[in-house]
Amino acid sequence: MAKLKIKSGDTVVVTTGVHKGAEGKVLKVMLDKNKAIVEGVNTAKKHEKPSAANPQGGITEKEAPIHISNLALIDPKSGKPTRVGYRMEDGKKVRFAKKSNQAI
Repeated sequence: MAKLKIKSGDTVVVTTGVHKGAEGKVLKVMLDKNKAIVEGVNTAKKHEKPSAANPQGGITEKEAPIHISNLALIDPKSGKPTRVGYRMEDGKKVRFAKKSNQAI
């Protein structure tokens, strides 16, 4: 299983596809599928039957997973997409933005 450079809580931008340019916060990362769920991006309508949790039923919108390769981390300094690198600082491994060389 590959290690992913995007983690939950990161702010990302979609680089390709229908939702290109959309920004959002990563809610969940699925390591086994190399996908992530991004807040407000790639929403799908789900038809739900009435239940105890949702007595009315109806159509709800839910975020669908999007492939990690279509996401880029937002640089905290410039606000633009950047690649992610790793380096050692004070004996700890930290992620850093390649564009601004700033630790994330």
